[in-house]
Amino acid sequence: MTTPHSNCIPASGIVAGRLSPEQYAENFSDAAPPLKDTEAVIEAERCYYCHDAPCIRACPADINIPSFIHRIAQDNLRGAAEAILSENPLGGMCARVCPTETLCEQACVRNTQDSRPVKIGLLQRYATDHLMNHPGRPLFERQSPTGKRVAIIGAGPAGLTVAHRLAQRGHDAVIFDARPKAGGLNEYGLAAYKTTDGFAQREIEWLLSIGGIELRLGQRLGSDFTLDQLRRDYDAVFLGLGLAGFNALDLAGDQAQGVMEAVDFIAGLRQAADFAEVPVGRNVVVIGGGMTAVDAAVQARKLGARRVTMAYRRGEHDMKASEYERELARRNGVHILFWAKPIQIHSEQGRVTALSFRLSEPATGQDRSDVTDEILTLPADMVLKAIGQSYLPLSAGTDSLALAQGRIAIDSQGRTSLPGVWAGGDCCAGGLDLTVDAVRDGKIAARAIDIALSESAGSDAAWTCEKEYLHG
Repeated sequence: MTTPHSNCIPASGIVAGRLSPEQYAENFSDAAPPLKDTEAVIEAERCYYCHDAPCIRACPADINIPSFIHRIAQDNLRGAAEAILSENPLGGMCARVCPTETLCEQACVRNTQDSRPVKIGLLQRYATDHLMNHPGRPLFERQSPTGKRVAIIGAGPAGLTVAHRLAQRGHDAVIFDARPKAGGLNEYGLAAYKTTDGFAQREIEWLLSIGGIELRLGQRLGSDFTLDQLRRDYDAVFLGLGLAGFNALDLAGDQAQGVMEAVDFIAGLRQAADFAEVPVGRNVVVIGGGMTAVDAAVQARKLGARRVTMAYRRGEHDMKASEYERELARRNGVHILFWAKPIQIHSEQGRVTALSFRLSEPATGQDRSDVTDEILTLPADMVLKAIGQSYLPLSAGTDSLALAQGRIAIDSQGRTSLPGVWAGGDCCAGGLDLTVDAVRDGKIAARAIDIALSESAGSDAAWTCEKEYLHG
């Protein structure tokens, strides 16, 4: 990553255009370049094709990993893509953004042989990229139309997965989303260097090509339509709302210019036509220790911020960001500050100037930390908050749903407390902010919806046979 010389940076303030066009291009190039043909074959041949493979058990989407890798080794890239996408219709994006180092690759038996797992994520990308670039005839076709219509609220990973699975079964799916583009987290919430060349939209175009799926964008639940209306007009409803609220920092000065939500910063960057148009501070402080915090911090550096500090109130092993993400931040010049709780935002003339922290020490007993009297103040002209998001039932018009842990309560099949309404993804109790987990929830709900719409055990048997065929 390149950064400008000191005489290229304004004295202070949040400004755009800190770098040259060449520097932006280099900084926001693909963070994990795809495998070349020879590299992919060599890597595929490292797989042991284990029986009862632990990598499959570690994959939330249940992809038959040895099967698709074996097909790559045989130069059957279309077959490899089919094995992936039959279980995960967003397999191309997951290959780019899944924390494979803590999922399938961590479970790879190669770790005990030579301390280096098979590069499952890169191989998955290799296969799915080939299909996107050489689509040929459709991989999946719709069954005969059933006449059933399902309303899906939220065009994120969970909602898109439900739509694709139900479309295969012959049902019609109508997806409502408040934003101007489909994709949810994949379009608005991921670092630009993880998904280059508009891949999120290319993958959605492929997903929609099966037919039977209608997108209605710019439509907000609670204002443009209600849940009661959808329950009346459709045969089933799926809620993939995501999280619209933000956890409060509860500090004076939170409204100062330069203080913003990290997800808004990331979304603005993802939607920018030119990275040179995105303003960034000279001294940026990111509060939080998850993937969003890392994405925001690294991208602030890539936009030309001179100093970026990621401050977390606990220790490194408590961070939600994976070890790979933490090292990525460090390699890009992000300083990570541990055991630091923000206590005051300083501002002058309505603009943030600094952020003070009370420092702690690792706990010696059962407490997580021992608070000290030491105060650390960091200069900051930009503060990005990445301390988590929350579900807002009233603003979404879903206040009639039962909640658990502040989110929508669902059973093992994705059913909510309202008859005919299912849910999945981040908006549900226990939901995680990973694309692959949302895909898993979507698959479970789609199967349950299909069975409910079919009103017979025959659909369930057909679905089971189809899965056995695809795994076989």
